Amino acid sequence: MATFVLLHGAGSDPWYWHLVAPALEAAGHEVVTPTFPVDDDTAQLSDYVDVVVDAINAIGARRDVVVVAQSLAGLVAPIACDRAPVDQLVLVAAMVPEPGETGFEWWEHTKHGEARGPAASDDPEVMFLHDVPPDVAAESAAHVRAQSGTVFEQPCPLAAWPDVPTRFLLCRDDRFFPADFQRRVVQERLGIVPDEMDGGHLPALSRPQELTERLLGYVSAG
Repeated sequence: MATFVLLHGAGSDPWYWHLVAPALEAAGHEVVTPTFPVDDDTAQLSDYVDVVVDAINAIGARRDVVVVAQSLAGLVAPIACDRAPVDQLVLVAAMVPEPGETGFEWWEHTKHGEARGPAASDDPEVMFLHDVPPDVAAESAAHVRAQSGTVFEQPCPLAAWPDVPTRFLLCRDDRFFPADFQRRVVQERLGIVPDEMDGGHLPALSRPQELTERLLGYVSAG
């Protein structure tokens, strides 16, 4: 049995995982879904990390802790993995920070703006919800929270990536973090070839069954 610590992305809450968490539990695993202080302008990156570390420490003696980080949570998860006992880290359509880099610098250093191109839209329905079922997309409106920029100001304090087995799962139809962009960044920063699945930036809402199967496969593979 594994314990999955599922971390949501920016401007969201743990509801993001509401279709995946029950499926993982039905497969015999435990699930923890911490809540980030996304709309708190006083909350720094270190406060987000504390949320994850506290959640992991509360698991107690249970092992096989798998941290799954969506999007913004990629800035948080490696720091938490350096501070708490974690057996595996899975980044899903996530940011990959470098030591000493702030979240704001990440956008520039990775050339994210160029990767999105001039046709990129600021409409969330176009960028994030294009492949989410209409009923789920409608329900998601109640879980949108204003994302504070404070979390992007504090640099990553790590000297190196934590000594934790790390996998990256990109989404081929991601309009926010395009697939070619992610392939390059992951190779440059982690030195690994990312795994791939179909779908946009929010696979836990658009393709929960496939994402669940991927996560269970990672646990089985060890």
